[in-house]
Amino acid sequence: MGFDAVFDPHYWAVVPFHFWSLVFFTFGSIVGSFLNVCIYRMPRDLSVVSPPSHCPHCKYAIPFYLNLPLLTWLVLRGRCRNCGAPISPRYFIVELLTGLAFLVCWLAFGHASPWVAAVDCLFLAGLITATFIDFEHFIIPDEITYGGAAAGLLISVFLPALHDTKSVEQGTVRSLIGIAVGAGIVYAVLRLGKLLFGRQTIKLPGETKIVFTETALCLPDKEIPYEEIFYRKSDTIVLRARTVELIDRSYRDVTLRLALRAGTLKLDDEKIDPDTEPHMDVVCSELVLPREAMGLGDVKFMAAIGAFLGWQGACFSLLASSLIGSVAGVVLIVARRSEWSSRMPYGPYIALAAVIWVFGGKRIFDLLFPM
Repeated sequence: MGFDAVFDPHYWAVVPFHFWSLVFFTFGSIVGSFLNVCIYRMPRDLSVVSPPSHCPHCKYAIPFYLNLPLLTWLVLRGRCRNCGAPISPRYFIVELLTGLAFLVCWLAFGHASPWVAAVDCLFLAGLITATFIDFEHFIIPDEITYGGAAAGLLISVFLPALHDTKSVEQGTVRSLIGIAVGAGIVYAVLRLGKLLFGRQTIKLPGETKIVFTETALCLPDKEIPYEEIFYRKSDTIVLRARTVELIDRSYRDVTLRLALRAGTLKLDDEKIDPDTEPHMDVVCSELVLPREAMGLGDVKFMAAIGAFLGWQGACFSLLASSLIGSVAGVVLIVARRSEWSSRMPYGPYIALAAVIWVFGGKRIFDLLFPM
């Protein structure tokens, strides 16, 4: 049997359809176990291959019989067998979610093309990984964005059916256009949004003293925790200070730039490690706080989505993610959690919109924009 025949629906039909349903769910939960490794290690710049799975608390190397997806977490009640420390429910959730995603892909596309079902499983696995990393770290690693764009383009060359065509040339071109449109539109939105809404200027009465502590920015009338200000490495507080008082020295008439996630503090041209300055008093009349809805990671993420879904899927994902984000914001306001909306990364909204496209968004797009 040739390689092309492996995914021939005729051969797959010999085995009962729902046998493969069980296979896809089981394999998906196994993949989910690996995604947990990626979610934990990628943003920390750790290898996803070595060392083998271990308890993050006591470093106990987990043997294979205690590393069974879904079952192990339930049997051990979410705790390490060696030290008893709690293991986050996220591990179980990711394994279950990935297993269900693979199952739904098979049920939706397995009859028509097992190849397409398998590729969509890969695509959804990338979305799941990106979503959980973005929620926790407000970044989407390049391995997912650049790697996803490259994988989507390469798969489109060998599987043009991913873009509803049998032509290799058309499949390749549609993937390339998807990359360009996905990244281009979001980059344009990013630059426009940065120009119009990227900064929040706070006017202070007269020459006001503000304090930078280890955990928060203290204004005369309120205290703003740093986690509400700094999400990305590019987020920077900028102000023109009349005086800056550090523990062992002071400055007059300097421009202060603090990017806490990037680990930089600049007073005019002098660079200081902010970790060495737990307390800083500043007198100024105005400061500028960062305010960003999207970052370059979202641009690269949309390029990867466009590589798999084409330009139509990329446009739909952008439009639908805006709608989803708006609905989420309204819900949080009604629930009196409006401060959460400013702390929500945009990547998960894009991922959810892409999932909607995969499972029926094209029909919605055709209804809205008949051609």
